[in-house]
Amino acid sequence: MASSSPLFKRWLGQIGADQVVEVLTDLFESGAAFIVDSNSDILLWSKGAEQLFGLSATETIGKPCKTALNCDSDNDPCNLAELGIVKSQAVRIHRPDGRTLNCYRTARAFYDSNGGFAGAIEFLQAQSDTAPEQKPDDSDSFHGILSRDPAMKEAIKIIRNVAETEATVLIRGESGTGKEMVAHALHLESPRHYQPFLAINCAALTPSLLESELFGHVKGAFTGAVRNHAGLFQRANGGTLFLDEIAELPLELQAKLLRVIQERNFIPVGGDSAVSVDVRIIAATHRSLREEVKAGRFREDLMYRLRVVPIFLPPLRERRQDISLLLQHLIDRHNTQGHRHIDSIAPEAMRLLLDYRWPGNVRELNNVVEYAYAVGRDSELSIGDLPPEFREPLRPTATIDQHLTARPKSQNEAELIREALENNPDNLEQAAQYAGMSRATFWRKRRKYGL
Repeated sequence: MASSSPLFKRWLGQIGADQVVEVLTDLFESGAAFIVDSNSDILLWSKGAEQLFGLSATETIGKPCKTALNCDSDNDPCNLAELGIVKSQAVRIHRPDGRTLNCYRTARAFYDSNGGFAGAIEFLQAQSDTAPEQKPDDSDSFHGILSRDPAMKEAIKIIRNVAETEATVLIRGESGTGKEMVAHALHLESPRHYQPFLAINCAALTPSLLESELFGHVKGAFTGAVRNHAGLFQRANGGTLFLDEIAELPLELQAKLLRVIQERNFIPVGGDSAVSVDVRIIAATHRSLREEVKAGRFREDLMYRLRVVPIFLPPLRERRQDISLLLQHLIDRHNTQGHRHIDSIAPEAMRLLLDYRWPGNVRELNNVVEYAYAVGRDSELSIGDLPPEFREPLRPTATIDQHLTARPKSQNEAELIREALENNPDNLEQAAQYAGMSRATFWRKRRKYGL
């Protein structure tokens, strides 16, 4: 929710709430904003809505939302009273001129003092307006995921195939590698793509709040529960729920998640009856669930239910050929924002960018580009436009390399991997370096030898 000054209500009274709402909705020129009452009849229709849908305010105000928008019958948007809030839901709208629009829908419901549905404000935007910029070679782009790397291409191939099924997917990768983008791509490629895609970070909330957010609660379940709250599983019914950082899910909630996967129902917090749902689960983690199981922090039966199809995302340092591709994409996007236009990258700066280890992966690359646009003004991106860490001396890697060359040549592969794990029990990246393998290869070899 937005924050406001204590004087906001007084200002709102002076200006007039109706005028403020009308001006605010008309600011969204690239999308459609409208308001409905408790019967889902349209009360306000913005100028952006007129342009996007080809319908004037006189043609829509007073009519039911579904009738005016002519949505597909299998994706009735009028369930907002139950959901409460919808974010980036894909919907298909049929315009009066016969054209079909694929849109993203975000909406928020309002309730009266008795908890009854009182209306909602909604915003729709054409998918073409919100999609990431595409490179000329579409084969390098997949739902906003840009890559020419063979390992990423293989992961995308798996994504395309598994998206057609209902199999549960576990995405493994370091922070910043794009796990949520992959999950969203899986959703968009699946038959569920016109239903909700909702996401939650399991590490971001306390166990009690996480339980309420996932499974919902009934009125009076605890202090402050003034009305029934539909959890993410209920709001994602028919669609996809992405559980990020699944390894951080508390043990007491793991049994409840296992029940949802197996029985396709759950009991809300404070409730006494089960709620049936049809939700596809996609999970992600930067940890090894097998290691978490061995440590007693994760249920083995839940691990097998979640990792029906594992997808590993390589870190950016192992996708060196993607650095220039992603860099140019980010520069092209920032060039449209006006205050600086970069036409070239100094060779010294490019060399530093290519040799950098990128511990924060693609997210860090995006931050580096934002930093360059904030501090520099020339048309060439130079070393001085890069963050301070790029101008620091590279950390020596001789210790690892010398240890590798000193290792007996006769040592077999299984013993080598076991020794790497013993010497680096808490850091698989260093263990893989110790063994002289990429992280993906090291992970496959561990699985092969059962280590």
